[in-house]
Amino acid sequence: MPAANHEPMAGPLLEVRDLQITRGAGILEGVTFDLAAGTITGLFGESGSGKTTLALALLGLLPPEQYQVAGSVRLRGRELIGLGERELRPIRGAAISLIFQDPILALNPVMRVADQIGEVARAHGVEAPAGPLLQLAGLEDSRRIRRAYPHELSGGERQRVAIAQALACRPALVVADEPFSALDVLRVLELASLFESLKRQTGTAFLLISHSPGVLTRVADTVLVLHRGKIVEQGPPRQVFGSPGNPYTAAVMAAMPRVRRNGEAASGG
Repeated sequence: MPAANHEPMAGPLLEVRDLQITRGAGILEGVTFDLAAGTITGLFGESGSGKTTLALALLGLLPPEQYQVAGSVRLRGRELIGLGERELRPIRGAAISLIFQDPILALNPVMRVADQIGEVARAHGVEAPAGPLLQLAGLEDSRRIRRAYPHELSGGERQRVAIAQALACRPALVVADEPFSALDVLRVLELASLFESLKRQTGTAFLLISHSPGVLTRVADTVLVLHRGKIVEQGPPRQVFGSPGNPYTAAVMAAMPRVRRNGEAASGG
C-alpha cells in the first residue's frame, strides 16, 4: 500500500474560481467553491444541472474540441486549467481520481480485477497490492475478487472495485459521480458508511455527486447545490437541506420526503 499522497496544507486542497464551461450554450457559469483536505463534500443537483460536467472538468477530461473551459481550478495550489494531456496524466489517479457512475463501463471486461488495479499503480510507479486495497474498500473475499473479471461480480462488488482502483495511489481527492444510484437502500447505507471510514483511515477528501439529500446529509461535511450551472447554496448539509436559503433548494426539499435525523430520507434516500 503506497503512503498517503497528502501533505499538510494551510489553505484548501481544491480551489475552484469562476469556472465557466460552454458547449454552444453555457453549461457551468461562474462556479466557485473550496474543498478542504480530508473532508467529504457533497454536490447536489437535478439531472442536467452540470454535475458530471463539473467532475470531468476537474480532471481535464472534457474534449477541448467540444467544450470551452475558462476560470481556475487549483489543486494544492497548482493550476490545472490549461495544462496539456502530458502534464495532466501524472496528476490523474495519483493526486485526483474519478469514480464513474457505472463501474461496469469503467472497468475493462477482459482484465482480471488485480490486473486492473495493478495497471493504475504501475502507471504512477507505485506498489499497490490489490488484496489490501480491496479489503480497504470493504471486500473481505479479496482472493476471489482479485482473480475475477468484472462480469463475475455483483453491482455492489464492482462499485467497490472501482473505489479500490481509485485509491490505488492514495490520491488527495477522489471524485465519485453518483456512486449510490444503482444500489438498493441497504447497499446505499453501507457505501455511505464506507466513504466515512475511508476518509478517517486514509485522509483522502471526497467529492460525492448525488441527487439524494438523505445520503448527503448522512455522509457529507459540506454540501454544494448546483442549479442551472451555478452553485446556488453551500454549507453544512443539515443547514442547507433543513433550512434552505435558496428558492430552488427549498422547492426541492418541499417536494421530497422529510430527511430523518439519521440522514436517511423517509423513502429510503
